[in-house]
Amino acid sequence: MTEDVMVFAGSPMNRASNERRDPDWLAAAWANPDGCYLPVVNLNFPVTEVGEPRLFWGDRSWLARAGDVEPVLLGELRGRPHFVFDASGVASPESAFELDGLAAFGGLREAAATLSQDEVSIAAQARSLLDWHKRYPFCAACGGHTGLRHGGASRKCHGCGAEHFPRVDPVSIVVVTHGDNCLLGRSGRFQGRLYSALAGFIEPGESIEEATRREVLEEAGVEVGAVRYVSSQPWPFPSSLMIGCIAEALTEDIVLDEEELADAQWFSRDLIRAVLEDRENAISLPGKLAIARYLISTWAYGG
Repeated sequence: MTEDVMVFAGSPMNRASNERRDPDWLAAAWANPDGCYLPVVNLNFPVTEVGEPRLFWGDRSWLARAGDVEPVLLGELRGRPHFVFDASGVASPESAFELDGLAAFGGLREAAATLSQDEVSIAAQARSLLDWHKRYPFCAACGGHTGLRHGGASRKCHGCGAEHFPRVDPVSIVVVTHGDNCLLGRSGRFQGRLYSALAGFIEPGESIEEATRREVLEEAGVEVGAVRYVSSQPWPFPSSLMIGCIAEALTEDIVLDEEELADAQWFSRDLIRAVLEDRENAISLPGKLAIARYLISTWAYGG
């Protein structure tokens, strides 16, 4: 059985989880003249404007142009260390890194539509890591300043020595089914007639199945029985892990939580197939970047 790889997953990068604990190995990676460095500006990535879209990497000299920054080691690729650094403080970054006419900075959602699967997954890792490092400069134990450890795989407090690791927030996302119908919801944040799978963060002490049942009951008032795991997707906005499921409803009546959803409805398999195949526009469904579309499509075509 072949595993379907979601957008933002499937990175070819060797994260060097064990090697980076060795100070000598890390020093050699840092000193490697073939190292690759990716500047990120306000969580936007440089993507080539000439030829095939790709991330635009530079050499170590780019760090000097960014000022006092701490590069984060993503890992090794084709024998070369790859680093990402926050260049948000650089004025006119296209000019500073001599990218004019060659590359432009843009958001990851937009870049994901044109970059290869490999590069999208690398950018996803970079985005989540940089965002976490920016959010957690202080120790949660004593309030002291923290610094990069093991090339950015964690942070260590300069005061009490506590080590802190990047967080990943698990989210249950589910297509609820009842016979030949599925339950989809529309958030008040959605534009137009967009409906999607129901989702919610998994709380402490909950299993995936328990969180799925609770979220559906809270948001739509529908009781859920069997829950089947389908696939997962890293979602780097900023650092969620979407755990995709298909579940069977025990009840049909919808009791809407209007603070969570603007609407929720049962939709037939025939209608969902027609929307997926652009034969119907009564509603719209999530784009191909999202695991929600994969789950909806999996159910619609009998998966």
